[in-house]
Amino acid sequence: MKASKSQLRRNPSLKFDEESHEVKNTRLSPTDILLNKMNEKAGHGLCREDAEDDDDKELPSGKVSHGFHLVRGKMDHGMEDYIVTENRKVNGYDLGLYAIFDGHSGREVAEYLQSHLFDNILNEPDFWTNPKQAVRRAYKATNDEILEKVVGSRGGSTAVTTILINGEKLIVANVGDSRAVLCRDGVAKQITVDHNPETEKEKDLVESRGGFVLKRPGTVPLVDGQLAMKRAFGDGKLKDHITSEPDIKVKKIDDETDFIILASDGLWKSNQEAYDCIGELDDAQEAAEKLIEEALSRESYDDVSCIVVVFH
Repeated sequence: MKASKSQLRRNPSLKFDEESHEVKNTRLSPTDILLNKMNEKAGHGLCREDAEDDDDKELPSGKVSHGFHLVRGKMDHGMEDYIVTENRKVNGYDLGLYAIFDGHSGREVAEYLQSHLFDNILNEPDFWTNPKQAVRRAYKATNDEILEKVVGSRGGSTAVTTILINGEKLIVANVGDSRAVLCRDGVAKQITVDHNPETEKEKDLVESRGGFVLKRPGTVPLVDGQLAMKRAFGDGKLKDHITSEPDIKVKKIDDETDFIILASDGLWKSNQEAYDCIGELDDAQEAAEKLIEEALSRESYDDVSCIVVVFH
């Protein structure tokens, strides 16, 4: 698992091993250290914990735990998925920060999002009073940074980000087709929007910006014949025809909430099937691994990353 110099500077608990070319998190639990070794060729996970103890998978309330798993796909490129699973205390609030960034045509954009997007969101002065507006501005500002100094005409990433506040309030935003699903009382409900250009709304947005959606037989619809989604970070050559404006939802976490699943598009077949696959499990790490095992059994060729957040 590789990381940029900026990641190492921002997270003192991450140490780069010159021999293995892995990033080792000195504050991870033994389970996570083993998982990262298993994923040396697979994933780009960033786990950062501000708590002083080693219980890096629980918010201070003790009611929430998370697990994650990443597997490199069989496509002819390196791993392009990055994740964040982080607990942080800000202004007296206990935050759980979880995200999946599914890069395409390179990993630079997804890596930049991993290191910067949450900080940009939380640094917005009105985040606590108007979180939707703050998230929207932070997404745009981050995309402007990416287009200006990170990537040229090629390269982009989807994003699904969730901010859990005191284990009670969930702020979810996404661009692209990485997805978040809220599982409550036996029912899986998708709380993100897949920004596929074939939908009437997204197609109209493309065309209103001077672009077009092309679908050849046997292929998925593509913006300007190149990109399989209407919204993404980066993709400078299409910047006039796509947007990084997220869909944003705010949800209450109640006693009936079982867990949240975040995953890149390589995992999803049916939201409810994903719920049913892990509905009897209490261990978040086991649940994340089982979901990806199921995706691989369906011969998913894409990179696959998954985070499961369990409410006990």
